[in-house]
Amino acid sequence: MAYPYHLIIDTLRQHTPLVQCLTNSVVMQFTANTLLAAGASPAMCDTPAESYDFAQVASGVLINAGTPSAEQYRGMAEAIRGANAAGTPWVLDPVAVGGLKQRTEFARGVVDKRPTAIRGNASEVAALAGLGAGGRGVDATDSVESALTAARLLATRTGGVVAVSGPVDLIVSADRVTRLSSGDPMLQLVIGTGCSLGALTAAYLGAVRDTGIPLHDAVLAAHAHLGVAGQLAATRATAPGSFAVALLDALHELNSGQIRDLSSIEEN
Repeated sequence: MAYPYHLIIDTLRQHTPLVQCLTNSVVMQFTANTLLAAGASPAMCDTPAESYDFAQVASGVLINAGTPSAEQYRGMAEAIRGANAAGTPWVLDPVAVGGLKQRTEFARGVVDKRPTAIRGNASEVAALAGLGAGGRGVDATDSVESALTAARLLATRTGGVVAVSGPVDLIVSADRVTRLSSGDPMLQLVIGTGCSLGALTAAYLGAVRDTGIPLHDAVLAAHAHLGVAGQLAATRATAPGSFAVALLDALHELNSGQIRDLSSIEEN
């Protein structure tokens, strides 16, 4: 049964989930600031020696191989192992999968470790499922709707939720498909917004753990939170620099009523 997704922001802020971010070096600071602004707590712990233990105490884990090193690959493997051992929800963000062999092999390999959620653009999701060749670097060259078959395949394979980001976000699980309308085109002009959405998804999944709230709705809520924040930021900003600051402010200021009123969903 669906849960009122806009209310999950209250659960997030009550729990202040601790999110272990194994992410790319380009976006670490923006990702941490996004989590803090939204009401979560970030930790950029990605070394092989510490990642297993930290994943067991974290509320949620993000795996994002945007700028991977050999050491970070080992850290990611350990974090996934620790998360699965402790039942910690974790998110796979398949950045630029399809275009580069090593990260594609890594991401496809960890799909069988059953991520709680997968979040990417249409080209990344299609490539992860083996149904596409990837986009142009981190940019999608496929439409969101064209990735629906791939998203369904991955959701069935993992038992988790697959989110395809775009002008209208697609949230897919085994028995549900939800289309979310929110956001603003200026989100594409600030580096790290997509990667930060992966971290925010991990935060929402951690917040609803053991609450009975469906994971599908937690993923939907994360996307609505960032999307509506983008809409508000666009009304205050004049260019990408001011938009980035306004986005963090909006993430912090938003309440459940605004998320409900400024986003819309279509359920299948």
